[in-house]
Parts: sequence; structure tokens; C-alpha cells
Amino acid sequence: MATAMFASSAVRAARFTQAPRGVVARAADRPLWNPGNPAPEWLDGSMPGDYGFDPLGLGSDPEVLTYFQQAELVHARFAMLGAAGVVIPGLLTKAGILNVPDWWVAGEVAIKDSGIPFWALVMVQAILMGWAEIARIQDYKKPGSQGDGSFFGVTDGFTPVSNGYPGGLFDPMGMGKGDGLKTAQQKEIKNGRLAMLACVGFVAQHAATGKGPIDNLFDHMASPGMVNFATIGVSLP
Repeated sequence: MATAMFASSAVRAARFTQAPRGVVARAADRPLWNPGNPAPEWLDGSMPGDYGFDPLGLGSDPEVLTYFQQAELVHARFAMLGAAGVVIPGLLTKAGILNVPDWWVAGEVAIKDSGIPFWALVMVQAILMGWAEIARIQDYKKPGSQGDGSFFGVTDGFTPVSNGYPGGLFDPMGMGKGDGLKTAQQKEIKNGRLAMLACVGFVAQHAATGKGPIDNLFDHMASPGMVNFATIGVSLP
């Protein structure tokens, strides 16, 4: 009798924990952040960079998920620009090709050297970025709407490929056409995620060492055993 009760409990437990076949099939067909476990049903692999990661269920609402996708895409693009703006000037300065200030003071130095009043720059930035962001949010609310009408006589150059991917004049090489689009989207979001982590690392490095990533790299290469995360007095007590 005890054996029968145990077998019955095991069957009920298996029925309760068994994932839907469709979910398991999708999980097997694509790479996941947690292999062997099904992705949430709202992460079906249709979005670029979807590896089924949403342990808190933040994207279970379709509207919220769409917003998160667009927010991540915009932050990823800014982070890639920011990471390049930190690393490339640092390398060129280290090589003696340029002599530019470190990233954490570059903005202040540029404003002082420009001769343009700070608030004038703020107003110009607000107008230009305001126009771009309003256009972006309208395209988010009504995908494809930014391709309607005329902008200084241009009528066809602002028709987007899809939400978040403008195309037209913003894709002069035609990389958003054909089968290469999905590959390009995947590469963009993966590199953007790395760039976001890199920017956080740059800030943490400067807070810990007072230096930029290139100087920190050269210091580490000169003495790997003495200059690393364990010797700066911040990472480890």
C-alpha cells in the first residue's frame, strides 16, 4: 500500500512539474541563459537577443515587454557610443597620436574651450534631442507613423523597417534589408549589452583607481601580479 501511495504521489508530481511540449520544444531549438529549463511563455524567441531571461516576470505584460525592449535598445546604442568614446581617445592619447582629457573631465574641458555659454549648449541639446525623442516615442506608440508626410521635402526617407529600426536615410548601405536584418539585430543587442556592462565597469574603475580603462589596462599588463582587482583595496577587504 505504501508503495502504491508513493507511486501515485510521484505521478502527480510529474504531472504538476511537466512543462508544456511546445515550450520545451522552443527551449530546445534556441540557446537559453538557463539550459534545460523552459523560457517564460512571453519570451518566445521572436525578439533579438531573447535568451529567455526574465526570472522576475517583469515582461509578462505585452505592453511592458515592448517598452523594455525599446528601452534596452536605446540604452545599448548610447552605451556603445559611450564605450567607444572612452576607449578610442584613451588609446590614441596613450599612443601619442592625440592629447585629449580623460572621459570624466572631457565634457567640462570641451565646454570651457568652446567659448559657447553652457546654457546655450543645454538649450540646443534639448531642442535637438527633444525632437528626436518625440519622434521616437511617437513611433513607439504608433509604429510606422514617422514615415508619413514630408520633412523638408523628404517623403520616403523616414519609413522605418520596424519599431526601433528606422531604415531609409538612416540605412544608406541597405543593411536592414533581406535576411541580414535579424543577424544584424542580434549582433547589435549583444554588443550593446556588453557595452552597458563596460560603461558600468569604467565608472567603477575610476571610482576605485582614479584612472581610465586604458591606464588601468597598461598598469595591469606591466605588473599583473601586483595590479589587479584583488590589490586595489576596494574589491576585496
